Amino acid sequence: MSEKYKTHSDGLYFVSFSVVGWIDVFTRREYQEILIESIKYCQKNKNLKIYCYCIMPSHVHFITYSENGELSNILRDIKSFTAKQLIKAIEENPQESRKEWMLHQFEYHGKVSSQKQQMQFWKHDNHPFFLYSNKLIQQKVDYIHFNPVEAGFVNQPQEWRMSSANENGVIKLDERL
Repeated sequence: MSEKYKTHSDGLYFVSFSVVGWIDVFTRREYQEILIESIKYCQKNKNLKIYCYCIMPSHVHFITYSENGELSNILRDIKSFTAKQLIKAIEENPQESRKEWMLHQFEYHGKVSSQKQQMQFWKHDNHPFFLYSNKLIQQKVDYIHFNPVEAGFVNQPQEWRMSSANENGVIKLDERL
């Protein structure tokens, strides 16, 4: 992993990662659940702490850190595991009308990537950004929560089901900021 994408053991990070080609995969609940369950697993078993999040149709945002300083490794593991599971779920989903197109896109991006993979689901970067002040933390919280509003999906942040702005959000938060 490039040094510019590494995290360190102390402090909060704003992290984003997206599907190759900005493909809207997380429009189906079954695909959302694969990502959500992987995040929950990492919270329970790998000391991943989530303080704020939003899962959009083609990308994910977090404010996070890891108690054991393994955030870069945890993010890598989430992306690796979910990529395999999501591609398999798409391949096996008889209801997926975009199956052929999506699989072709994943194959194309895999071939043109520097890793020369058979298929690539996630872009290779995580964009971890160290949050060094309360002002910056609040700016990123607002950015995350208003992402579905800016995209025109909802009128208010709390209406988005897959966000920490929703009190019934799909991922348990470790603490409120």
